[in-house]
Amino acid sequence: MRILVTGGSGFVGRRLIKALCSRPEQPEIIVGIHRAATFQHHSVRCTQIDVSDAAQVRSVIAAERPTHLFHLAGISHVANADIRRTWDVNFGGSLNVAIAVKELAPSCRLLCCTSAEIYGDSFRLGEPIDEDADLDPINAYGASKAASDFLIGQMAKQGLKAIRLRPFNHIGPGQSEAFVVPSFAAQIARIESGHKPPVLRVGRLTMRRDFLDVRDVVDAYVRAILRFDQLPAGCALNIASGKSVAVEDILKILVSLSESEIEVIVDSERLRRHECPVTVGNANRARTLLDWAPRFELFETLRLVLDWHRSRSVEGLKGDVAATGCL
Repeated sequence: MRILVTGGSGFVGRRLIKALCSRPEQPEIIVGIHRAATFQHHSVRCTQIDVSDAAQVRSVIAAERPTHLFHLAGISHVANADIRRTWDVNFGGSLNVAIAVKELAPSCRLLCCTSAEIYGDSFRLGEPIDEDADLDPINAYGASKAASDFLIGQMAKQGLKAIRLRPFNHIGPGQSEAFVVPSFAAQIARIESGHKPPVLRVGRLTMRRDFLDVRDVVDAYVRAILRFDQLPAGCALNIASGKSVAVEDILKILVSLSESEIEVIVDSERLRRHECPVTVGNANRARTLLDWAPRFELFETLRLVLDWHRSRSVEGLKGDVAATGCL
């Protein structure tokens, strides 16, 4: 197996590469990176790739001739304001990758990772939705991912060896603070370390989301690559827990893990104009085809996220102390 991973230096990508490196098959892994990154493993090497650059994508595919390709690269923040860049990377990148694979490496298996955001207003009924639900996105991120999903499904009907993976909200240590859980955890850690006043600023707390540990998402991805040839051509798979949790409850758990007195304030700048009240997925297809189910408890995942931010805040505090010459 020679696996190319676009977006391999990101939050999910790094964990996926680590999981692949631990496989007994010992695959060769090529990490497509847009910015500098290092990986300490003998079977991993990096190559520069901007998926929005069609010529560069074709050059990498032609040179590497991967047997499998995980397409993770993309603009990941729902609230990203640069609509053109979001479409160029998310849809344009998928188009460039799919065409290059079909024309230059037709035997390559493509695993395209989109997002639960593609369902959008289909969540309005509040029930777990399966892969047959309408794609009805409500923001540029979701729309660009939905277009990518349609594209891969259509090209699979014309011979592209591809499947679509639709992960729901996933969390873990090291995720960007642009997302709700690390935002809460980072603020709490800074309050505890004295870097921030004891005020935690939040957005809308009534939203309910289907949260997964990133390790469970990676487990599903690895199972998908190992079982690719047994999966229906072009199939779509929800990667979801099947349960929704209120953002307010997430906040309560994180605050309960701290001994600090914390005031919670709703910040109008953190409120999005258009949000689905509830997002929850039906992942029965993944359970059946991949023999997959989430294993990690939400409470433990939240504790790990908070502890990761605590370690960073302590390191920052040590730096502050050193800078002032205090002991």
